[in-house]
Amino acid sequence: MTILWQSPPVTSALMPTYNRLPVRLVRGSGCRVWDDQGREYLDFVAGIATCTLGHAHPRLVQAVSDQIQQLHHVSNLYQIPLQEELAAFLTGHSCADRVFFANSGAEGNEGAIKLARKYAHVVKGYDQPIIVTAQASFHGRTLATLTATGQPKYQKHFDPLVPGFVYVPYNDLAALTKVVLELEQVAAILLEPIQGEGGVRPGEWDYFQGVRRLCDEKGILLILDEVQSGMGRTGRWWGYECLGIEPDIFSAAKGLGGGIPIGAVLCKEQYSVFQPGDHASTYGGNPLACRAALTVGQAIEELGLLAQVQQRGEQLQRGLQTWVNTYPEWFEQVRGWGLLQGLVLRPEAPFQAAEIVQRALEKGLLLVPAGPQVIRWVPPLIVSETEVDLALERLGEALRG
Repeated sequence: MTILWQSPPVTSALMPTYNRLPVRLVRGSGCRVWDDQGREYLDFVAGIATCTLGHAHPRLVQAVSDQIQQLHHVSNLYQIPLQEELAAFLTGHSCADRVFFANSGAEGNEGAIKLARKYAHVVKGYDQPIIVTAQASFHGRTLATLTATGQPKYQKHFDPLVPGFVYVPYNDLAALTKVVLELEQVAAILLEPIQGEGGVRPGEWDYFQGVRRLCDEKGILLILDEVQSGMGRTGRWWGYECLGIEPDIFSAAKGLGGGIPIGAVLCKEQYSVFQPGDHASTYGGNPLACRAALTVGQAIEELGLLAQVQQRGEQLQRGLQTWVNTYPEWFEQVRGWGLLQGLVLRPEAPFQAAEIVQRALEKGLLLVPAGPQVIRWVPPLIVSETEVDLALERLGEALRG
């Protein structure tokens, strides 16, 4: 089968930075989208775990429409009431005490890195602080977050990278401990509670318990990248709740604004060392983005979406396991939390994840790879029981060719 991943035509003014599927999406409603030919698709990508409430959700439409008619942007030179309200909501639903708003996950992680480095300099007295991250991680595309990302394929041709990062295997406490004991001036450990781009790999309970103890013993900050796992995606508000620990600093984005760009770095009070002039963002936390994020957070709470995610996640995992059992020569396992699930292909399978994604597209189902051997399932948190069943049915049609 020919894979139709393609870059924009040479006549396009767009930089060819994406391998785009051959479909032009123009409209959405709930968990469905339509292309410019009028064909309907079941969306289990959700902007890659971003459209928390799906497409054109009445609450979000009303909130954003109202806000843009009132005040959509002012500078952070002034007090922004909606920013204060959103910060209070987030700290009231997490272990954090302080919040800085940005525009994206990369910016949230960048802020976390800067915060950890300043803490290391002014509190610990380090002159060359080191941040330890995991192999197969993904933290963003800025130079610092790209360096933090433990995947060389993303770093190729972008040298020189930012100094001060060291990589260890994920879920390997012995390897992490060895590095921490060998190196001086380890300021922070930066991890995803569940690796997303790295293949939908959940963190192990014992590993993260051990990481938390190690950080406490050595005075090291624990930073968690909650860009993909936060805001209810796992069936909890935050991925760290699935691991029985609390971070010192963590980031948020993607599902935070339900598709309206917003990111954040959150921390406990004692690590809030930024002062005026240390960090800033022109658009970060403007009234429009904050109104959207506050609406998303309130909807998660008022519509009982955390329980919904747990139920639909279990249903999706059971259904995917059925296909693993049906095609054991192709699939190895299903892994994930809530509505962040990965269907893992065997290394010897006759195709990679991208081909299954293409086949599913032809059957009216949108999916996204997480590396060459994992098909990622991240539908909106409002997905229904019927829609999960339909998605599993369409996967079956795609597998049968």
